[in-house]
Amino acid sequence: MADDPKNSPAVQSMRKEQAEQRRRARKGELEAGLEDTFPASDPVSVTHTAIPAGRTDTESADRISAAPDPYPTGDDLSEAHDKKDAVRENVRAVRHDAAKLKESLSGAAAGSVDVVRARTRGALDDIENSIREKPITAMAVVAAIAFVFGATR
Repeated sequence: MADDPKNSPAVQSMRKEQAEQRRRARKGELEAGLEDTFPASDPVSVTHTAIPAGRTDTESADRISAAPDPYPTGDDLSEAHDKKDAVRENVRAVRHDAAKLKESLSGAAAGSVDVVRARTRGALDDIENSIREKPITAMAVVAAIAFVFGATR
């Protein structure tokens, strides 16, 4: 008969690995700590946490245990449905307020854009007037800016 699949190299390797894992699991914490720190120069020690597992503040523990259950059961279901309806109504009110706020902000933004356009137009008119009043000075300023720009490129 052909080779037995239970004795194949893959199966033997898997069994060897499992045996090694079981052996490691049987070792104590100190030996595992030794293997984890070797060849470091730190002394071997078992790690323990200084953080307590339970609550040490009795007032806080009492406050939490006295808090109502947030998940309704039995008779509380009718109250939960009433709360659900109240939440839905609050959501509708918030949506309505958000729509009003959106309209208000879009109106304010449109007004701001108009103000910016008017101020920009006024600034451009002031520049045009300055150029018309003193064309030679304007040309000298443009030439100086062009020279600096060209020199830095």
